[in-house]
Amino acid sequence: MHTNKTWRHATGAIALALGCVASADATTMVRASLEDLTAAHETVVVGEVMGARSYWNAARSLIFTDVRVAPTEVLKGSAGAEITVTLLGGTVGDRTAMIVAGASLQTGRSYVLFLGRGTLPGAADALTPSYLSQGVFDLAEGTDGVTHAVSQAASHPLVADRFGRRDPAGGPDGLPLHELTQRILDAVRQGPAEEVQR
Repeated sequence: MHTNKTWRHATGAIALALGCVASADATTMVRASLEDLTAAHETVVVGEVMGARSYWNAARSLIFTDVRVAPTEVLKGSAGAEITVTLLGGTVGDRTAMIVAGASLQTGRSYVLFLGRGTLPGAADALTPSYLSQGVFDLAEGTDGVTHAVSQAASHPLVADRFGRRDPAGGPDGLPLHELTQRILDAVRQGPAEEVQR
């Protein structure tokens, strides 16, 4: 469903780093708002990573990582007690495939994930964040004791959207989790609409 979109956002981002690391400057992504992200993905969840497994695709041209996620809250779509999220990149033996501006998920940590079905090379119908790091928000407790959600795209340069905004959705410092989830739920209820500048 999101095959073309997945690869449009990944253009220039795939760096097979079999022994080397690519510069983050090599990737450009157009800034997506929370409303854009919500509309473009069929599933949005808050969840904890339970484990991960990296492997070669059948052609041994790309490494994928399947990440097991236990959703704690489903904001859009449906999800069972555990879902598998497929990411481009990973490590198998002494070989590493790194995706510049790609999503990163670590066991034991929690995230807000914007997920869609797409066909990756050798991985059909994979559930994946098709907007790369823009589709993943790290969760961490702030100094105020409130859980905040910060886009992983905060550490990557973004091309300005149609309103000239370059900061990732939620801003460079993120938003309190309850505010982020409420904005996502509002976007789901309102459905696709012309976004206003904010």
